[in-house]
Amino acid sequence: MNLWQRPRLRINSFKSFLSLFLAGTFLSVALAACGGGNQNNTNTDNSTATKKQDVEITLVSFAVTKIAHEAIIPKFVEKWKQEHRQNVNFKQSYGGSGSQTRAVIDGLEADVVHLALALDTEKIAKAGLIRPGWEKEFPNNSIVSKSVGALVTREGNPKGIKTWDDLANDGVKLITADPKTSGIARWNFLALWNSVIKTGGDEAKATEFVTKAYKNVPILTKDAREATDVFFKQGQGDALINYENEIVLAQDKGLKVNYIIPDVNISIDNPIAIVDKNVDKHGNREVVEAFVKYLFTPEAQQEFAKVGFCPIDETIAKSQEFVDKYPPVKTLGTVQDLGGWDTVQRKFFDDGALFDQIQAKKR
Repeated sequence: MNLWQRPRLRINSFKSFLSLFLAGTFLSVALAACGGGNQNNTNTDNSTATKKQDVEITLVSFAVTKIAHEAIIPKFVEKWKQEHRQNVNFKQSYGGSGSQTRAVIDGLEADVVHLALALDTEKIAKAGLIRPGWEKEFPNNSIVSKSVGALVTREGNPKGIKTWDDLANDGVKLITADPKTSGIARWNFLALWNSVIKTGGDEAKATEFVTKAYKNVPILTKDAREATDVFFKQGQGDALINYENEIVLAQDKGLKVNYIIPDVNISIDNPIAIVDKNVDKHGNREVVEAFVKYLFTPEAQQEFAKVGFCPIDETIAKSQEFVDKYPPVKTLGTVQDLGGWDTVQRKFFDDGALFDQIQAKKR
């Protein structure tokens, strides 16, 4: 053997070893892919594939819906998580409907607005944030909650207040919110006006009546919740006008409430809408639409009914739990009876309209 043969032998041996090593490695990998080790890889891949990034919804609503939404939202969150393996986080804002409307128009990035009246929702639509025809996107013309006006008195009713008419009597102090900031307060105004029109009075008589009634208002609160606090906690006023649901809620909290649901009343309809421009920006339309649709389900409507809102779901309305709680009103007016919200706004609530004229006479 000469000197050149030994290195060649080492090289050939190394090549053989390397070939065997690579073959063994390949075989090990192949066996692992066919064996039990693949189960862990599959689970990891599946969990990664099905896990979705958390999504956020911003809900902007009027004050007295807070307790209902706080009961409904966790149910929806759990349902969505089970069905979609995705966490939904909610930001919530509550206040006077008029104030909330201005906040959304001024930049509060609501995905959903649940407001006290369609007029406020329409203002957001006119600002270019909600698509036209929003009221047709969901059941019941997008009315997701409703109520009627309630007349609350002190224990024993010392002023003998039994009907809307009695609110104009001398010596009666009436508590209600400001129609300029509160959607509920606009409904209160319309309940008073409607009580005259529906009983045969003309507009002159209705104007005289509401003027007298608002002269008896010592303070206009910014929203319905504050009006309730002024009446109950601060002890101001002889009578309070508010949603029936707010009064039912007060009773459920243990307050003894003397109240009347007048036979002549107005249907207080509260719509819901998706704020399209913000939803498109946030990329959360699927979950937002699912949430709004969920609010119309019997499960959600039951939560609204528990806190005083008249059920819009017939099954819930006729259930033993609620049929006696919400007796029908004999003469129920609507905003459409008064010409619709555009007419009502111009006539009563625009700057310089009837409500401002009434307030000017008080000074």
